[in-house]
This record gives sequence, structure tokens and C-alpha cells, in this order.
Amino acid sequence: MPDNNFADIGVFLVGAMAVAIIMMIMPKIFAPHKPHKEKLTTYECGNETIGRTWLGFKSNYFLYALVFTVFTVESVFLFPWALTFQKLGTFAFVEMFIFIVILLVGFWYAWKEGALEWM
Repeated sequence: MPDNNFADIGVFLVGAMAVAIIMMIMPKIFAPHKPHKEKLTTYECGNETIGRTWLGFKSNYFLYALVFTVFTVESVFLFPWALTFQKLGTFAFVEMFIFIVILLVGFWYAWKEGALEWM
């Protein structure tokens, strides 16, 4: 009779969801709730704020960070491939070429959309 690995995955997912629910419920039960006027004020480096305190940030900052993170993670895949390049053969070379082309298309798209503009 073959092993059913999906049962293991199901048990793992149920356990992960249980842990997540417990982590959301426990602070509500055990954390002290003592609202105070001083605690509810906006705090900015120890100074009183002037003007509107809730300002929106440009999404470009987050897009810039996201693109940086994606290309950093993708470079992790390039390193082991470069170490074993001679052993892998032509098939691995073609696959890495396709991978790099997809990365370049993504980089071009991010550049075209202005995700790499800081200001």
C-alpha cells in the first residue's frame, strides 16, 4: 500500500493554522488593556508633531524594495548554478538562459513602470 503524503501535508497545515489562531487569540486574552490619552498620541522621535500626522507614502519606495528583494533572491539561484556549471551540461545552460531572460524582462518592466525611481 503506497504512502499518502497528502495526509502529512494536511496535518501540517491544520497544525500551522491552529498555531496562527492561538497566536492571534492569546494577546487579546492576556495582554493588559489600559488606554491612556498619552499612549494614544502620535509619537515621532520624542517631538510633538506639527500638522497632519498620518501622511501617505509613495508606493515607489515599496516597489523599489520589492524589486530589490526579488533580484537578491534570484541571485541566490545563480550562485549554485555557477559553481556546478561545467557538470550540468547544455540543458542547464539553456534553462539558466531562459531564467535570466525572464529576469531581464521583469527588470525592464519595473524600470518602464517607474518602480526604480526613488523620488
